[in-house]
Amino acid sequence: MSLDEKLNRVVARHDELAHLMSAGDAGRDFARLAKEYAELGPVVRAIGELRKLRGDLAGAESLMKDSAAGADMRALAESEYFELKNRVPEMEKRVQLLLLPKDEADEKSAILEVRAGTGGEEAALFAADLFRMYQRYAESRGWRFQVMEMSDTGLGGFKEAIAEIAGAGVFARLKYESGVHRVQRVPVTEGSGRIHTSAATVAVLPEAEEVDIKIEDKDLRIDTFRSQGAGGQHVNTTDSAVRVTHLPSGLQVACQEEKSQHKNKAKAMKLLRSRLYEFERERRDSERAQTRRDQVGSGDRSERIRTYNFPQGRVTDHRINITLHKLDRVLDGDLDDLIEPLIAEDQAARLAELT
Repeated sequence: MSLDEKLNRVVARHDELAHLMSAGDAGRDFARLAKEYAELGPVVRAIGELRKLRGDLAGAESLMKDSAAGADMRALAESEYFELKNRVPEMEKRVQLLLLPKDEADEKSAILEVRAGTGGEEAALFAADLFRMYQRYAESRGWRFQVMEMSDTGLGGFKEAIAEIAGAGVFARLKYESGVHRVQRVPVTEGSGRIHTSAATVAVLPEAEEVDIKIEDKDLRIDTFRSQGAGGQHVNTTDSAVRVTHLPSGLQVACQEEKSQHKNKAKAMKLLRSRLYEFERERRDSERAQTRRDQVGSGDRSERIRTYNFPQGRVTDHRINITLHKLDRVLDGDLDDLIEPLIAEDQAARLAELT
């Protein structure tokens, strides 16, 4: 199907939705139709702008060739023609991007999970650095960052840290962060100045609502235990910590950050829903793309996606072969120069699939 045929279908569907809603025939489907109509609005406006540019381009070309027009008029038309000739392809690309199938999870908030990998205490310290990096990035974008679970080493590092990041479009920007992050630096305890390599894993899950994932009570086993801190010290003396096991999948989550058992259970259920939702998304994506190359940001956690080299002050993203010499700023939450190219690469790959 040509681009123009796709554009005609979008405009026709937009008109059809407007008629259905205004005629009062939508009934219980009104909310769904209104949502689709609103989503198509920006696309239809962009199509209108593209068609106007194309019409202006054709008009300028016609005037350039019109021998009856004065020399000044033809010169003006020629100048306009070359300007429009550059703008039309740009607008066509913008329209194509708007036509790309949307990830239903993009507008959702997210659950961030950071875990120390190979490298002992140095890996745990790096995991803590990453966790703070994402916290600062969230703050810079006005998102709410709330710690859900944290297991520290007592020496400043994190074995595991989980947070909820709430806001518009959180998952759309952070979904490319899932994977193995590697660090190269000289540990504080290293007397000979030898560079060590360690790693941490990052998982970003779209936050699932109850309407996204239905969990039956019969499929759950809920255990309570005493919260514990670093070194096995009791945080409190009541059984406020909660462990929830989803029996059909075997998934297990635990929360102990809150003093209230009720609040810990609510957090555990939120985390469980998100993990089940992501599991289902990955299953569907795998079925749809069995023969397709993995996209950037697919979240394959077996791959090293990024290296943070402290001696050289650089960060390298291996998926798009980009290196930034501003390690301090990146760790302080300045991530857009890494995230924007990943989004652009993903869009380019998806556009290539449509052609």
